[in-house]
Amino acid sequence: MNAFSQNCFEQCWHCAEKPCPRFVDCVQLGQQCACSDESAHRLEHYKRALLMIEHDVPVVLVGMGTCGLANGAQQIHDAILAEAQARDLYVSVIPVGCVGYCAREVIVDIKLPGRPRISYAQVTLRDVPALVERTLIGGEVIEDKLLGLYSLDGAPDWSGMPLLAEDSFFRKQKKINLENCGVIDPESIDQYLARGGYAGLSRVLLSRSSQNVIDDVLTAGLRGRGGGGFPTGKKWQFAHDQKADKKYLICNADEGDPGAFMDRALLEGDPHRVVEGMIIAAYAIGATYGYIYCRAEYPLAIRRLEKTLQEARAYGLLGRNILGSGFSFDMRIKKGAGAFVCGEETALIHSIEGRRGMPRPRPPFPAVSGLFGKPTVINNVETYANVSTIFKNSPEWYAAIGTQTSKGTKIFALSGNVCNVGLVEVPMGTTLREIIFDIGGGIPDGKTFKAVQIGGPSGGALPEQVIDTPVDYESLKEVGAMMGSGGLVVMDQDTCMVDLAKYFMTFIQSESCGKCIPCREGTLRLLEILERLTRSHRDENTQEDALLRFQGMVYLERLASVIQDTSLCGLGQTAANPVLSTLHYFRDEYEAHLYERVCPAGACRELLTFHIDTDRCNGCGVCARKCPEQAIVGEKKKAHYIIDDKCIRCDQCRVNCNFEAIYVN
Repeated sequence: MNAFSQNCFEQCWHCAEKPCPRFVDCVQLGQQCACSDESAHRLEHYKRALLMIEHDVPVVLVGMGTCGLANGAQQIHDAILAEAQARDLYVSVIPVGCVGYCAREVIVDIKLPGRPRISYAQVTLRDVPALVERTLIGGEVIEDKLLGLYSLDGAPDWSGMPLLAEDSFFRKQKKINLENCGVIDPESIDQYLARGGYAGLSRVLLSRSSQNVIDDVLTAGLRGRGGGGFPTGKKWQFAHDQKADKKYLICNADEGDPGAFMDRALLEGDPHRVVEGMIIAAYAIGATYGYIYCRAEYPLAIRRLEKTLQEARAYGLLGRNILGSGFSFDMRIKKGAGAFVCGEETALIHSIEGRRGMPRPRPPFPAVSGLFGKPTVINNVETYANVSTIFKNSPEWYAAIGTQTSKGTKIFALSGNVCNVGLVEVPMGTTLREIIFDIGGGIPDGKTFKAVQIGGPSGGALPEQVIDTPVDYESLKEVGAMMGSGGLVVMDQDTCMVDLAKYFMTFIQSESCGKCIPCREGTLRLLEILERLTRSHRDENTQEDALLRFQGMVYLERLASVIQDTSLCGLGQTAANPVLSTLHYFRDEYEAHLYERVCPAGACRELLTFHIDTDRCNGCGVCARKCPEQAIVGEKKKAHYIIDDKCIRCDQCRVNCNFEAIYVN
């Protein structure tokens, strides 16, 4: 590719558009600019796409990621279209991805010509007529629905309105990989180009060798965002140095951790960023074909990815001789069946090959012998998004963000008992307290914070005494957790940590591939120990049952350590982390379950004891009629009593009591 082609991509001298709408044709011709009269139809198409970004026509953008759709975004989108048509208004209604504020869905943005973009939150069907009448027609801001303005430029009469960036949810975020999510149409390559998309790829193919690209990634300090944080540049270097007739590239979009939805949101909101990062990675290692391994439970992400690949091929950004550089690369989507173990590299490779998803011993590592026995690089969705960001800006710019050993930003899926559930992107080094309380808004209903599970089943539960830990790879390991893919599940005072460990062990045990004994049998033994701890004493028929409960507690840590040391893959090696972290920080809860046979949080139903407050009970008999075991006795209009040995802890008595006379210990 020559200097003329580079200039044509950066800014066409003929039409003054940036990037040139016909840059692909310019590159292919190499000698003559294609921006001429015969390409007017293509130019008009591109200009219309730019209008949707620059907003020279009224535009309504509806957040239609999975979270928005679950809250009725499709109905609101259709209602806005119908209302605009009924009033004969010329309005563009565009589906966009999730801006991250899932707790305030459905989010609808309106951009009037020459005015700042307005973002409305928690929009319902009843709000649609007002949005059209007051904002689209009247140019008025509806304050009780306002989330914020994107800026104040060009609207002096809106000067008293809050800015979106000043909202507590966004104030401490640094959106670089999520900058387009919820802002542009994810199914429009033209809108991605208008925001500087594929410029990094162009510079790479024009001026950088494959080794230069790897060196740039090493300079940036990018580490894999899928779990362990292995340096991305080193992984690429291993594959680059291998001599092979064919190499492969894989994007791991399996995302099986409970409470994690970062990859899904990126693929739904800005899929071109991920594809661009994959093409750059393929160029760096010399790969000619790639796979996006995405779980079939993400139908919207898959549909938008398919459209993305089609558009990239049509624009000459994917396929043969990309941008006239002589480099060829193509990819396809491989749907996964939702097996947690297929998040492990070698199991994922087996699944793509059509075999059962089971890990294999390493070495050889996939970078040496991976898919179909060829050198293969596997990174996750967020890692490839970071690659695009690095080459859009510069490695030095990227390396200036974060900490000494953990560069850039990290996307977290914030969920659980927190006010502002959603997707957040913060610089590495931001503390857990800042994420949970400053961005997340703290714990709802006036309850107290108890713990946060970070890193999914492979991570750990961290209590308040370490909540000021910065989120970087080394700091989290020091407190017994790991970054993982980025799930953050917040728990309040009503969460039982023994029950939490049992939940994760149930998940891990059911998802174990069963290949190695430590993971297959060890996690089952851990689960059995936890089940004994949360089981009622009424179910212990013999002294042997009680002895097994005590013996299990004695061997709990030892068994967990054996599983860590001897399991075949990384998933098995981290399987016991939830048990070890909760045992380390919440041993008193384990001891209460073991010795006192009570659950301090009141979450383990079998350990609860139901009582009737005789001063409140008036003998109405509702509780007795609702009890399926006839465990409640008493005379009419006199205080009733619960026979504890017959009570099955179904909670129907307390739920149906109209006088709050039933309480639980």
